[in-house]
Amino acid sequence: MWQPQTSGSRKIENSKSVLLSWLESRSVAAVNFFHSRMERVITYWLGSMLLLALAKVAVAAGDKTQVASLAAMIFPFLAVTMAPVLGYRIASSCFPHRDLSTQPAIRLCRYGKWRQLDCLQARRNGLFGPTGLMASLIAGMLLNIPFRSGEFMLAMPAIPVGAPAWANTMLTMMTLDVVTLNFFYTVCFVMALRAAPMFPRMLVFTWFLDATMQLLIAQHVTQAGHLPPQVASALHSLLSGNIEKVLISTALWLPYLILSERVNITFRHRTRLN
Repeated sequence: MWQPQTSGSRKIENSKSVLLSWLESRSVAAVNFFHSRMERVITYWLGSMLLLALAKVAVAAGDKTQVASLAAMIFPFLAVTMAPVLGYRIASSCFPHRDLSTQPAIRLCRYGKWRQLDCLQARRNGLFGPTGLMASLIAGMLLNIPFRSGEFMLAMPAIPVGAPAWANTMLTMMTLDVVTLNFFYTVCFVMALRAAPMFPRMLVFTWFLDATMQLLIAQHVTQAGHLPPQVASALHSLLSGNIEKVLISTALWLPYLILSERVNITFRHRTRLN
């Protein structure tokens, strides 16, 4: 009489096992891709962004536009393009692959009961490494860069010399925002991929910086004055949306960064006491 239920339970367990195994294999494949194909990704990124930047300047430039004006118009787009590349290069040199990094002297995350592991013990643990759910966080940080850059490219025209003060201020602040956050999210991406112990702290700092930059943009653009109502409305929606994204990301991922066994083994070299 109980056999069908037992058989059904086994099927469910087998299905779960197959699904988890498939997800794990996909996460491993994604991490391996990030390790081996980033140079190709950078090449595609540079090519597509440079073409888009040239197209935007070509549309905005007139027949009598001087070279200095063209350089000033294209500079923000070049800065946005190069920021993640520089972030990747700098972070890669600071956090070599398979580097045996030491733990920070001061432990900030003290929630839970843990047993400390040395570097080799942590690396021998089956949960060590940025796979599983951690791979989703890594991919999300990387995808945030083209999405943020795409928003900037679509929202900001190539502003010529002599534009109103509010336009120049908005361009400057928006460029600073995208350049800064592209740089830091790329650094976080590399730190997570290379299992750098300071990654959780850097990501929390970047979230805080992201939200702060949105407030600074609103403050400086408002102070510039004479902002057209339609521009003010669009800017408000954009900045509010960015802050909401940061808050959602923080709410989703901060508990994971604190409680996850994989995160604690990989970045804090400790395992939970049973």
